[in-house]
Amino acid sequence: MIALFPPLNPRYRQWKEVRVWVIGAGSGIGAALCRQLHMAGAKLALSGRRLDALQSVAQSKDMLLPLDATDSEALSSAHQQLLEQWGGIDLIIYCAGIYSPMRAWQIDLKVVQQTYDINLTGAYNLLHAAVPNLVEQGHGGICLVASVAGYTGLPKALAYGPSKAAMINMAEVLYSDLQPKGVGVYLVNPGFVDTRLTMQNDFEMPALITPQIAASEIIHGLQQGQFEIHFPRRFTRWVKLLSTLPSRWRFALLKRTAE
Repeated sequence: MIALFPPLNPRYRQWKEVRVWVIGAGSGIGAALCRQLHMAGAKLALSGRRLDALQSVAQSKDMLLPLDATDSEALSSAHQQLLEQWGGIDLIIYCAGIYSPMRAWQIDLKVVQQTYDINLTGAYNLLHAAVPNLVEQGHGGICLVASVAGYTGLPKALAYGPSKAAMINMAEVLYSDLQPKGVGVYLVNPGFVDTRLTMQNDFEMPALITPQIAASEIIHGLQQGQFEIHFPRRFTRWVKLLSTLPSRWRFALLKRTAE
């Protein structure tokens, strides 16, 4: 019989010496997660494209593994280094991502490709490297940071939204495959978080929260063993409801927000 929720890893309750690899650790939600996990006593490995950004977040005992997630060989090599150093990994958090506002009459194929490469292909590169070991361990977890932009087609998210919708679907498939094997899968769908990515928006962002609040929500969701961790709920519940409305109503509401 298959349980309804991911295996609740008791080590996520306290975090002491839990081995966590954060990809996209140099800024935003990833950096805030690292700082809070440091305080909780976790053992961290930090990855991202910029070594200086990782150094600004890291503590002395952390492993720094700078890499571009779109480079599958670099990601596999970093994963192997971690296994050799730690002997196993308890949790991998993929929060690397890129966002560029885009409307239908502004399609930039280079930006579209870059968005998919980082937001989606990078996650597949991680899965290719890490899943076999997690299955062999029979424990541990993968946490994918997507977005409420994946719930339904939102204005100005022509490249970003579809990449996150694909990640949501990916997480659901992963859960079906990996949960019976003892590997937890966790999906994070934040609303608007005040980062360098959302600074590009030229509209008022409802329920905007800080990266620190986002990190706290993620850690709490992991402690509770939630499959989907979405926040702030006063906003994400509204977007969930919007996605279930008949098309005519949904498009009318979205038209008002885009004007």
